[in-house]
Amino acid sequence: MKKIAILPLMILLIWSCATNPLTGRQSLSLVSNAQLFPQAFAQYDQVLGESKIDKTSADAKMINNVGQRIKYAAEKFYKEQGLSQSLQGYEWEFTLIQNNQLNAWCMPGGKVAFYSGILPVCKNETGVAVVMGHEVSHALAGHSAEQMSQAVVAQYGGQIASGAISNDQWANIFNQYYPAVAQVGLLRYGRKMELDADEAGLYLMAMAGYNPQEATAFWERMQQASGSSGTPEFLSTHPNPGNRIAQIQAIMPKALAYYNASPYKGK
Repeated sequence: MKKIAILPLMILLIWSCATNPLTGRQSLSLVSNAQLFPQAFAQYDQVLGESKIDKTSADAKMINNVGQRIKYAAEKFYKEQGLSQSLQGYEWEFTLIQNNQLNAWCMPGGKVAFYSGILPVCKNETGVAVVMGHEVSHALAGHSAEQMSQAVVAQYGGQIASGAISNDQWANIFNQYYPAVAQVGLLRYGRKMELDADEAGLYLMAMAGYNPQEATAFWERMQQASGSSGTPEFLSTHPNPGNRIAQIQAIMPKALAYYNASPYKGK
């Protein structure tokens, strides 16, 4: 009897895989953007409502400029791949929050927050692009949906095949990963997801006209920044620095090809 019960679930999971077009990595995706985005947008608005927002400084304008270029690069790439439909429902927003944390994050659907504390580590616009590309890539790759899908399988596996998962159950899973407003900036992804975002983010920043060769120096600075104050949340679940840099070096030729073809290069 167990085999009969498990078979429909296995078939469903096989058919519920999503592929990151930038990296080719496959992931489980049982939750739709239509289910995920409204909750994510509401959380983002709550965070902004309880934070000190900078909209007018040179840094705030830089954050928005980099975000718009990364957004353009992503939309252009997805259009060329015939995947524009995948970006339906995204509502891009790029906000600088006055907060000393060394952190930045992107909610599902394209809502980005940069904390001012990470800017000295970024050092310049290209450093911001490293972080922006990485965080946007988490959203584009559906890493939040992947985490939620894994949790749903673990908690409600027997109900999935019958389509019996309720909206309340989805909401409970969402709240596990986006618990309280104060904690929304502390999102944690698995190391495989982080490496996936590293790779996709490198390509996106290159497509947006930012030299991907500067990514290594940023991650080295980020690691150094953790020396005196413990590991910042931004690095809490990230890969070993040596593994990260090795991957960046391995994919650099592809990233440079994107960079050399970018209409933004040199601007």
